[in-house]
Amino acid sequence: MMNDTSRSGGIRAAHQAQLDQGRFLIQHCSQCQRHIYFPRESCPHCGSEQVQLVAPSGLGTVHAVTTVRRKPEAGGDTNVSLVDLDEGVRLMSRIANLPVDAVRIGQRVQARVQIDGGAGLVVFDVVQDRTEHTP
Repeated sequence: MMNDTSRSGGIRAAHQAQLDQGRFLIQHCSQCQRHIYFPRESCPHCGSEQVQLVAPSGLGTVHAVTTVRRKPEAGGDTNVSLVDLDEGVRLMSRIANLPVDAVRIGQRVQARVQIDGGAGLVVFDVVQDRTEHTP
């Protein structure tokens, strides 16, 4: 089985090329069956090099959020959020469709690729407005 490292530039370049085309992919290890993000040359769980880029559901839950204060001329305040995808990986990104003070832990979100200056970046949008709390 061919893994993603055989592509020119390595796995990170292949991943960014997909983002630049509007496609968000994570890795899946065929050995231990776990998902991986950020893409790596081998599975951090079992060491296998049998990792493939796959399309996730993109659904997840806000795990943590903080507000980064910036001057208006620098773009204004923004949120930095940790999102747990349903596939079991955690990403650092931002919630794009809410004001910074409306982002809450437990909100369900959906990933999308935002293209800025030709470069793709994963951001999230809240898909339901209720906060899920686990005891």
